Amino acid sequence: MKISIVVPSRLAPIVSGNAAGPWFLQKAIDCVQAQSVWRQGHQLQLLVGVDAGQRATAVARIGSRAAVVESTLRSQAAALNAGIRAVEGDVVAFLEDDDLWHQDYLAKALAGLQQADFVSSTHLEVRTDGVVVRISDYATPSSWVMPRATLNRIGGFDETHRWHLDSEWLGRLGDSGLRRIHFVEATAPITQDEICASRPQLANVIEFGGPAVALLRHESPWPLVMRTVHPDSGTAQIRADQIKTAESAVEIERLVARFGNVPW
Repeated sequence: MKISIVVPSRLAPIVSGNAAGPWFLQKAIDCVQAQSVWRQGHQLQLLVGVDAGQRATAVARIGSRAAVVESTLRSQAAALNAGIRAVEGDVVAFLEDDDLWHQDYLAKALAGLQQADFVSSTHLEVRTDGVVVRISDYATPSSWVMPRATLNRIGGFDETHRWHLDSEWLGRLGDSGLRRIHFVEATAPITQDEICASRPQLANVIEFGGPAVALLRHESPWPLVMRTVHPDSGTAQIRADQIKTAESAVEIERLVARFGNVPW
Protein backbone atom coordinates (compact mmCIF):
# COMPACT_ATOMS: atom_id res chain seq x y z
CA MET A 1 0.00 0.00 0.00
CA LYS A 2 0.98 3.64 -0.27
CA ILE A 3 1.43 5.61 2.97
CA SER A 4 1.21 9.40 2.79
CA ILE A 5 3.03 11.31 5.52
CA VAL A 6 2.32 15.01 5.93
CA VAL A 7 5.00 17.07 7.69
CA PRO A 8 4.14 20.73 8.40
CA SER A 9 7.29 22.80 8.75
CA ARG A 10 8.33 26.35 9.57
CA LEU A 11 11.84 25.50 8.28
CA ALA A 12 13.32 26.32 11.69
CA PRO A 13 16.87 25.32 12.69
CA ILE A 14 17.67 23.22 15.73
CA VAL A 15 19.35 25.60 18.18
CA SER A 16 21.66 24.22 20.86
CA GLY A 17 23.23 26.90 23.01
CA ASN A 18 24.03 29.77 20.67
CA ALA A 19 24.64 27.59 17.62
CA ALA A 20 22.08 26.79 14.95
CA GLY A 21 22.28 23.29 13.50
CA PRO A 22 20.29 21.51 10.78
CA TRP A 23 16.59 22.16 10.34
CA PHE A 24 14.15 20.16 12.41
CA LEU A 25 12.68 19.17 9.04
CA GLN A 26 15.84 17.39 7.95
CA LYS A 27 15.81 15.17 11.05
CA ALA A 28 12.09 14.47 10.55
CA ILE A 29 12.72 13.31 6.97
CA ASP A 30 15.56 11.07 8.18
CA CYS A 31 13.18 9.59 10.76
CA VAL A 32 10.47 8.89 8.20
CA GLN A 33 12.85 7.25 5.76
CA ALA A 34 14.30 5.04 8.52
CA GLN A 35 10.94 3.46 9.39
CA SER A 36 11.03 -0.33 9.40
CA VAL A 37 7.69 -0.45 7.57
CA TRP A 38 9.37 0.27 4.23
CA ARG A 39 11.03 -3.16 4.42
CA GLN A 40 7.53 -4.63 4.09
CA GLY A 41 7.25 -3.23 0.57
CA HIS A 42 4.95 -0.26 1.27
CA GLN A 43 5.34 2.89 -0.81
CA LEU A 44 6.04 6.31 0.72
CA GLN A 45 4.57 9.64 -0.29
CA LEU A 46 6.29 12.29 1.84
CA LEU A 47 4.63 15.72 1.75
CA VAL A 48 6.13 18.78 3.43
CA GLY A 49 3.63 21.57 4.02
CA VAL A 50 5.12 25.07 4.30
CA ASP A 51 3.79 28.60 4.70
CA ALA A 52 2.95 30.79 1.73
CA GLY A 53 6.12 31.97 0.01
CA GLN A 54 8.40 29.30 1.55
CA ARG A 55 8.37 26.55 -1.08
CA ALA A 56 11.53 27.65 -2.91
CA THR A 57 13.47 27.88 0.36
CA ALA A 58 12.41 24.37 1.36
CA VAL A 59 13.20 22.82 -2.03
CA ALA A 60 16.64 24.42 -2.05
CA ARG A 61 17.48 22.69 1.23
CA ILE A 62 15.84 19.26 0.93
CA GLY A 63 15.85 18.77 -2.84
CA SER A 64 13.94 15.71 -4.00
CA ARG A 65 13.73 14.01 -0.58
CA ALA A 66 10.07 15.09 -0.28
CA ALA A 67 7.38 16.87 -2.24
CA VAL A 68 6.94 20.42 -0.95
CA VAL A 69 3.44 21.89 -0.97
CA GLU A 70 2.80 25.53 -0.17
CA SER A 71 -0.21 26.81 1.75
CA THR A 72 -2.13 29.94 0.89
CA LEU A 73 -1.74 31.30 4.43
CA ARG A 74 0.93 31.34 7.14
CA SER A 75 -0.34 28.90 9.76
CA GLN A 76 0.13 25.31 10.83
CA ALA A 77 -3.44 24.43 9.97
CA ALA A 78 -3.04 25.84 6.46
CA ALA A 79 0.25 23.98 5.95
CA LEU A 80 -1.36 20.73 7.08
CA ASN A 81 -4.33 21.26 4.78
CA ALA A 82 -2.03 21.94 1.85
CA GLY A 83 -0.46 18.56 2.49
CA ILE A 84 -3.84 16.86 2.88
CA ARG A 85 -4.97 18.15 -0.51
CA ALA A 86 -2.01 16.36 -2.12
CA VAL A 87 -2.47 13.02 -0.32
CA GLU A 88 -2.52 9.95 -2.58
CA GLY A 89 -2.00 7.17 -0.04
CA ASP A 90 -4.25 4.48 1.38
CA VAL A 91 -3.02 5.41 4.88
CA VAL A 92 -2.23 8.92 6.13
CA ALA A 93 0.07 9.96 8.98
CA PHE A 94 1.20 13.32 10.34
CA LEU A 95 4.57 14.23 11.83
CA GLU A 96 5.32 17.74 13.05
CA ASP A 97 8.83 18.59 11.92
CA ASP A 98 10.25 18.93 15.43
CA ASP A 99 9.02 15.49 16.53
CA LEU A 100 10.36 12.00 15.84
CA TRP A 101 9.13 8.39 15.68
CA HIS A 102 10.72 5.20 16.92
CA GLN A 103 11.75 3.22 13.84
CA ASP A 104 8.91 0.73 14.39
CA TYR A 105 6.13 3.27 15.06
CA LEU A 106 4.49 3.15 11.64
CA ALA A 107 4.63 -0.65 11.63
CA LYS A 108 2.91 -0.75 15.03
CA ALA A 109 0.34 1.79 13.86
CA LEU A 110 -0.51 -0.23 10.75
CA ALA A 111 -1.02 -3.29 12.91
CA GLY A 112 -3.30 -1.22 15.16
CA LEU A 113 -5.39 -0.17 12.18
CA GLN A 114 -6.36 -3.79 11.69
CA GLN A 115 -8.75 -3.27 14.61
CA ALA A 116 -9.38 0.47 14.59
CA ASP A 117 -10.08 3.48 12.35
CA PHE A 118 -7.49 5.76 13.95
CA VAL A 119 -4.28 5.37 15.95
CA SER A 120 -2.67 7.85 18.32
CA SER A 121 0.01 7.60 20.99
CA THR A 122 1.53 9.02 24.13
CA HIS A 123 4.74 11.02 23.68
CA LEU A 124 8.11 11.18 25.34
CA GLU A 125 8.98 14.86 25.74
CA VAL A 126 12.69 15.53 25.20
CA ARG A 127 14.70 18.75 25.10
CA THR A 128 16.96 19.57 22.15
CA ASP A 129 19.98 18.63 24.31
CA GLY A 130 18.58 15.13 24.78
CA VAL A 131 17.33 15.50 28.35
CA VAL A 132 14.05 13.65 28.96
CA VAL A 133 11.35 15.89 30.43
CA ARG A 134 8.33 13.64 30.94
CA ILE A 135 5.73 11.41 29.32
CA SER A 136 2.75 13.31 27.89
CA ASP A 137 -0.45 11.47 27.06
CA TYR A 138 -1.99 14.18 24.88
CA ALA A 139 -2.15 12.87 21.32
CA THR A 140 -0.64 15.56 19.12
CA PRO A 141 -0.87 15.09 15.32
CA SER A 142 2.64 13.60 15.32
CA SER A 143 1.13 10.34 16.55
CA TRP A 144 -1.90 10.22 14.25
CA VAL A 145 -2.14 7.41 11.70
CA MET A 146 -5.39 6.58 9.90
CA PRO A 147 -6.87 5.09 6.74
CA ARG A 148 -7.56 7.68 4.09
CA ALA A 149 -11.27 6.94 4.54
CA THR A 150 -11.07 8.26 8.12
CA LEU A 151 -9.41 11.49 6.97
CA ASN A 152 -12.00 11.91 4.22
CA ARG A 153 -14.80 11.48 6.75
CA ILE A 154 -13.42 13.86 9.42
CA GLY A 155 -11.97 16.41 6.99
CA GLY A 156 -9.06 18.79 7.25
CA PHE A 157 -8.01 21.20 9.97
CA ASP A 158 -10.00 24.25 11.02
CA GLU A 159 -7.85 27.20 9.91
CA THR A 160 -9.61 29.56 12.31
CA HIS A 161 -7.74 27.80 15.13
CA ARG A 162 -4.14 28.89 15.63
CA TRP A 163 -3.27 27.02 18.83
CA HIS A 164 -5.76 24.18 19.33
CA LEU A 165 -6.45 22.94 15.80
CA ASP A 166 -5.52 19.42 16.93
CA SER A 167 -8.07 19.40 19.76
CA GLU A 168 -10.77 20.65 17.40
CA TRP A 169 -9.99 17.84 14.95
CA LEU A 170 -9.99 15.25 17.74
CA GLY A 171 -13.40 16.57 18.81
CA ARG A 172 -14.83 15.81 15.38
CA LEU A 173 -13.18 12.39 15.46
CA GLY A 174 -14.75 11.66 18.85
CA ASP A 175 -18.18 12.75 17.67
CA SER A 176 -17.89 10.44 14.66
CA GLY A 177 -17.82 7.31 16.82
CA LEU A 178 -14.94 5.86 14.80
CA ARG A 179 -12.83 3.30 16.64
CA ARG A 180 -9.61 4.70 18.08
CA ILE A 181 -6.55 3.00 19.58
CA HIS A 182 -4.24 5.05 21.80
CA PHE A 183 -0.82 3.45 22.29
CA VAL A 184 0.84 3.51 25.71
CA GLU A 185 4.20 2.16 26.80
CA ALA A 186 4.53 -1.35 28.26
CA THR A 187 4.67 -0.09 31.85
CA ALA A 188 1.70 2.31 31.64
CA PRO A 189 -1.35 1.74 33.86
CA ILE A 190 -4.38 0.37 32.05
CA THR A 191 -6.99 -0.04 34.79
CA GLN A 192 -9.28 2.92 35.43
CA ASP A 193 -8.31 3.31 39.11
CA GLU A 194 -4.57 3.26 38.43
CA ILE A 195 -4.89 5.59 35.46
CA CYS A 196 -6.84 8.16 37.48
CA ALA A 197 -4.38 7.90 40.38
CA SER A 198 -1.15 8.21 38.40
CA ARG A 199 -1.80 9.51 34.85
CA PRO A 200 -4.49 12.21 34.80
CA GLN A 201 -3.73 13.05 31.17
CA LEU A 202 -4.37 9.44 30.20
CA ALA A 203 -7.64 9.60 32.08
CA ASN A 204 -8.51 12.62 29.92
CA VAL A 205 -7.86 10.59 26.75
CA ILE A 206 -10.41 8.03 27.94
CA GLU A 207 -12.97 10.55 29.18
CA PHE A 208 -12.69 13.19 26.46
CA GLY A 209 -11.49 11.16 23.47
CA GLY A 210 -14.92 10.02 22.37
CA PRO A 211 -16.95 6.87 23.05
CA ALA A 212 -14.73 4.43 21.12
CA VAL A 213 -11.22 4.88 22.58
CA ALA A 214 -9.19 1.84 23.65
CA LEU A 215 -5.72 1.83 25.21
CA LEU A 216 -3.16 -0.60 23.83
CA ARG A 217 0.24 -1.33 25.35
CA HIS A 218 3.18 -1.98 23.05
CA GLU A 219 6.35 -3.82 24.04
CA SER A 220 8.64 -0.84 24.65
CA PRO A 221 8.94 0.72 28.13
CA TRP A 222 9.20 4.10 26.35
CA PRO A 223 6.62 5.86 24.16
CA LEU A 224 7.25 5.37 20.44
CA VAL A 225 6.76 9.07 19.61
CA MET A 226 9.26 11.68 20.78
CA ARG A 227 8.12 15.28 21.14
CA THR A 228 10.80 17.96 21.20
CA VAL A 229 10.46 20.63 23.88
CA HIS A 230 11.96 23.97 22.84
CA PRO A 231 11.24 27.71 23.27
CA ASP A 232 9.63 28.11 19.83
CA SER A 233 7.05 25.33 20.27
CA GLY A 234 3.40 26.33 20.35
CA THR A 235 2.98 25.36 23.99
CA ALA A 236 6.04 27.39 25.00
CA GLN A 237 4.80 30.43 23.05
CA ILE A 238 1.42 30.31 24.80
CA ARG A 239 3.10 30.19 28.21
CA ALA A 240 5.52 33.02 27.43
CA ASP A 241 3.24 35.57 25.75
CA GLN A 242 0.13 37.08 27.35
CA ILE A 243 -1.49 37.84 23.99
CA LYS A 244 -1.02 34.25 22.85
CA THR A 245 -2.28 33.03 26.21
CA ALA A 246 -5.46 35.04 25.67
CA GLU A 247 -5.83 33.70 22.11
CA SER A 248 -5.49 30.19 23.44
CA ALA A 249 -8.13 30.81 26.10
CA VAL A 250 -10.62 32.05 23.48
CA GLU A 251 -10.05 28.93 21.38
CA ILE A 252 -10.55 26.71 24.43
CA GLU A 253 -13.85 28.45 25.14
CA ARG A 254 -14.93 27.68 21.57
CA LEU A 255 -14.01 24.02 22.02
CA VAL A 256 -15.96 23.70 25.25
CA ALA A 257 -18.97 25.45 23.71
CA ARG A 258 -18.96 23.05 20.75
CA PHE A 259 -17.93 19.73 22.30
CA GLY A 260 -18.70 20.21 25.99
CA ASN A 261 -15.02 19.78 26.91
CA VAL A 262 -11.52 20.10 25.48
CA PRO A 263 -11.21 16.99 23.28
CA TRP A 264 -8.28 14.64 23.91
